[in-house]
Amino acid sequence: MVTSERRDRGAAPATEPAAPAPSEPFRLVGYRVAPAPAIGLVPAASTRDWMNATGNRFAYRCLPLVMANQAGWFLLNSHTFRATWNGGDATDAIALEFLSGEAPFPATSHFGHGVLTWHVPYLFRTPPGYNLLARGPANLPREGAFALEGLVETDWSMATFTMNWKMTAIDRPVTFEAGEPFCQLVPQRCGELEGFRAEVRELSSDPAVEAGYRAWTESRSAFLSGLAENDPAAVKQGWQKHYFRGTTPDGAKAPTHQTKLRLGEVDDPAGWSPPDHPSGRSS
Repeated sequence: MVTSERRDRGAAPATEPAAPAPSEPFRLVGYRVAPAPAIGLVPAASTRDWMNATGNRFAYRCLPLVMANQAGWFLLNSHTFRATWNGGDATDAIALEFLSGEAPFPATSHFGHGVLTWHVPYLFRTPPGYNLLARGPANLPREGAFALEGLVETDWSMATFTMNWKMTAIDRPVTFEAGEPFCQLVPQRCGELEGFRAEVRELSSDPAVEAGYRAWTESRSAFLSGLAENDPAAVKQGWQKHYFRGTTPDGAKAPTHQTKLRLGEVDDPAGWSPPDHPSGRSS
């Protein structure tokens, strides 16, 4: 969850402000506000400690998981600290112990009710017609605390926002380390989601889709049977790579396919260096 001073924009205008031309880069600009802790802004990492620990790094075979990992920018914590919630609703119900660095500190108990708050030291700007989704780092679970998320109108607002985590464990210390991500920022085009309409159809209503699905299920069943029976070809293959390669079982190629997001490095003339830390770490 993020909080910000807001006003209701009401219905989307009939003609939205023009977005930058395709030849121009879209800009996510973070204006520093002071005084502020050294919270870093970096492209989100593709790796996660828990994924590294899976057998033969098995988790990385799930391409949608890997793509979600790196979809956006991380805000990196500036201080190592420990938060302990006693279960109460008052602001002093979360005890904070900062284990590194000096003031200003990045987090506080501001709202009560077991909510831990980072005052994000940036005023963010997105292109006209774009909001900013502020969420927890994708696929980075943490025991004892859960990241809340919010959608902020960063194309006009003059207010900063906060990033908040809800403490879920009582009397259990939760450590947030310096240099690890506490927020993932994802620009979203205003009104685009509302332009979709969800519907349910019978598979048989689209013969081409049905045929493709049947081919996939047959291929999948045959492959799993081969593994169960120790078929040399299936064992050597190890896992089916159709989706990873962007092909259907019959070899047809996807019209577009990505296996990696290539977000550019953040242009920061001041050269702030956040504390060293593997930014995909889960404590």
